[in-house]
Amino acid sequence: MSSPKDLSPLLAFGAHPDDLEFSAGGIIAQEVRAGRHVHLVVCSRGEAGTNGTPKQRTAEAKRAAKVLGATIEFLALDGDAHLELKSAHAFKLAAIIRKVKPGIVLAPSLGQNQHPDHWRLGTLVRDAIRLARYGGLKELKKQRPHAVGQLFFYALSPGAEPVGSTPMLIDISEPEIVGLWQAAMEAHATQMKTRNYVQLQLARARVHGLNAGLQYAQPLWPNDPPVFDSLASLARAARSF
Repeated sequence: MSSPKDLSPLLAFGAHPDDLEFSAGGIIAQEVRAGRHVHLVVCSRGEAGTNGTPKQRTAEAKRAAKVLGATIEFLALDGDAHLELKSAHAFKLAAIIRKVKPGIVLAPSLGQNQHPDHWRLGTLVRDAIRLARYGGLKELKKQRPHAVGQLFFYALSPGAEPVGSTPMLIDISEPEIVGLWQAAMEAHATQMKTRNYVQLQLARARVHGLNAGLQYAQPLWPNDPPVFDSLASLARAARSF
């Protein structure tokens, strides 16, 4: 068992101010409670959103991060709904990876049936993780290379869930965790004018949980096969034979 001091940071990237809370807020709250440092990077300020100004949405994201116990920063790329796949962006993300030195990174899934900023950011993060470990890049020479242990993708909607790929389910059933997650989502009050995203995401987590015999669960999809030291940590599955 790892103690809190042994837990490497978790670095999570979101394209918009509310993406991480809605899609992985329960996981983030749980990791923080376990003693892990979680750092959020938001790559726009929601400039294209129907509701909420960039100033309002930035403030909401900061409040939500405080609820979850995470740190947060905002990165200027191309702006909401204008994100492009550029090597310069991947280098910026790689610089953050080298700064934070995470063991685990979360990024939006790569399926294109979602907001185009989401899958593009997921692609950029995947590229950045590779760049972060290359020692000879002049663009990153001021920072030491860093190798990330694992990249996991999250999905903001059923349509964004990778097709034909089995997810890992993270059990977030404890009422305290669910409460923190809900409070973090509710911090994005401007977005509730568009749709009740809080109940939508709670319902998704409830379905994922019930399918595994749990109260609530959030799915993550590994970019690479996870490696375990033994079968001891694999005692549970989503099916009871």
